[in-house]
Amino acid sequence: MNVNQPLKYSIIIPAHNEENFIGKTLESVVQQTILPHQLIVVNDNSTDQTEKIVKKFTEKHSFIQCIHSSSKSNQHLPGNKIVEAFYKGFEKLNPNWDIIVKLDADVILPNNYFEEILKIYSSHPKAGIVGGLAMIEKNNQWVYENIGNKKQVRGPFKSYSKSCFESIGGLKKSIGWDVVDELISRFYGYEIIVLKHLKVKLQKPTGINYQKIHGVKVGESFYKMDYGFLISFIAATKFAWNKKNFKILIDIFKGYWVNYRANQPKIVTAEEGRFIRNYRWKGIKNKLLFK
Repeated sequence: MNVNQPLKYSIIIPAHNEENFIGKTLESVVQQTILPHQLIVVNDNSTDQTEKIVKKFTEKHSFIQCIHSSSKSNQHLPGNKIVEAFYKGFEKLNPNWDIIVKLDADVILPNNYFEEILKIYSSHPKAGIVGGLAMIEKNNQWVYENIGNKKQVRGPFKSYSKSCFESIGGLKKSIGWDVVDELISRFYGYEIIVLKHLKVKLQKPTGINYQKIHGVKVGESFYKMDYGFLISFIAATKFAWNKKNFKILIDIFKGYWVNYRANQPKIVTAEEGRFIRNYRWKGIKNKLLFK
């Protein structure tokens, strides 16, 4: 990345039946103080007016393009389904981008969002993943969506430097892709930077379309990220406690156990897995010491 030249960023938006949201998402992009080099919407098997809405933007803005992905499922589920749609768009990107951005089709960005993001990449050579904070609407107010922690860049608005994206091997076609990417980025020496003053509005709460399978998928992600049983147990218990739902604990163990018994492949190398476990243990010990 040449910090002496203006950085170019490109966006990919996987979209499935987003007619109620994608218009506001695209409007927030075209209102940016620094426009993207390219924006590709991947219309993933939509059966509503998503394509029609996107077309209005492609007719007005030459940097916006819509392509189609006809996946077998009519659901837009987390994990490989979304990442596969992302890569449909990635195949169509011009290669001269410096920053790649994966956006959900229901986000609303502040107008200076990418201007601020690019400043960080220009001034921090080891910045690998950068983003703002996720907000959801409750009682007519936009409040922080308390999922994960404020040191993580959430999946709906991930941005990556080219060197980081290439070092981590891109996005994993699996549940857990938006957690393991940050862990592997740290393994390769990149920084994860959250700009807390940049509030990103999510028009839909996370997981609204797949809450019934969420626990099982969480368990699957723990296994595939090579957490090991003990860290998975601690993480699952914390997850269930935060949700005030201990049935989900059973679902998480089910997801982990099914994948363990089937000896499913991990999404990290053995060396990356060791780093992840050590990193997680360090975080657990720090929380115990400083609470």
